[in-house]
Amino acid sequence: MRIAAVSDDEVHISQHFGRAPYYVVLTVEEGKVVDSETRPKAGHRTFAAQGHPRLAPGERHGYDPGSQAKHRSMAEAISDCEVLIAGGMGMGAYESLKGYGIRPIITDVAVIREAVLRYIDGNLPDLRERLD
Repeated sequence: MRIAAVSDDEVHISQHFGRAPYYVVLTVEEGKVVDSETRPKAGHRTFAAQGHPRLAPGERHGYDPGSQAKHRSMAEAISDCEVLIAGGMGMGAYESLKGYGIRPIITDVAVIREAVLRYIDGNLPDLRERLD
């Protein structure tokens, strides 16, 4: 199993999915972390030149076609992962990730390796109330 976490520094979990520049991907076998790699992550800095999309009346940020395309490009880098751990994200990104078969978990655990070990043990808090 592969578990990804968003990060600004490759050690700690970023508080914002869209702004984090990295994914740290840990491979878990038989309840142990056996490999770790860092992957670049598309995000706000990548899409800054595109600006914010103009929303149609009644359309919510994160659900518009432009946001959905951004979410797809962010998810492609971790398409081999079952889980994504973040400190926070928007509801549109959360729903998009689920649609790609990636389970997003929002947590207050700060250190990536600790969060992954707690997930493996079934003790990682999933704080959905942190969704924007």
